[in-house]
Amino acid sequence: MNTIKNKIAIITGGAGALGSAMAKGLAQEGIKVAILGRTVSSVQTKVEEIKATGGEAIGLIADVLNRNELEIAREEVIKKWESIDILVNAAGGNMKGVTIMPNESFFDMNMDDFDAVTKLNIKGTVLPTMVFGEQMAKQKEGSIVNISSMAAQQALTRVVGYSTSKASIDIFTKWLAVEMAQKHSEKIRVNAIAPGFFIGEQNKRLLLNEDGSLTERGKTIVANTPMKRFGEAEELLSTLFWLCSDSSSFITGIVVPVDGGFSAFSGV
Repeated sequence: MNTIKNKIAIITGGAGALGSAMAKGLAQEGIKVAILGRTVSSVQTKVEEIKATGGEAIGLIADVLNRNELEIAREEVIKKWESIDILVNAAGGNMKGVTIMPNESFFDMNMDDFDAVTKLNIKGTVLPTMVFGEQMAKQKEGSIVNISSMAAQQALTRVVGYSTSKASIDIFTKWLAVEMAQKHSEKIRVNAIAPGFFIGEQNKRLLLNEDGSLTERGKTIVANTPMKRFGEAEELLSTLFWLCSDSSSFITGIVVPVDGGFSAFSGV
């Protein structure tokens, strides 16, 4: 039985590498998908890709750091589809100035970039959740899925700002799960997915050389991943479907690693 078909989902960062894969996957399961992003062309491209395969999708042009734009987006969805059943907070990322290079130390970090990265990853999850989650509170039902990271599970060198902000997503997920269940409805669930290492535009330079071979960092990651490879974006989908569906109706406040065993391996 398909327990997610015909539900309404908003995917922030839905035009990005992982976000777009999630949007496409949800659409293929019969979910009506709203792709939220800042750039009209990239958002519309992903919408058209979903429509071309028979899915139903709309684009929402908004910045996850702008409450007014998010509220306008919420009203667009309610006007068209009348409810919001699923929120996937896939917007986020890292910046060069807050990534410590091998010839640098923590003391060389650019604090403006640190502020920008933490704002994007933390506020960029909290604010959309406030705006779209408010509709779920009115409905007394919904599923919120945040995107954590292996960088939140244990210390990874170099990515201090990204790690710090993604660790905040883990505790926010647990805190909000309790808040929603206690104050609004036990049918509003909040969980997170912690992807392992997936190749995307933001981390490609760190993991791959120009000829496609692995960098030293890429080699280290693969060596410490029991499955001995990077993940494919589509491999996040089964976990996403589960967290969005009634199959996980008694599950809230957890962070699920999808990492090829990286978080389980000591390196020995």
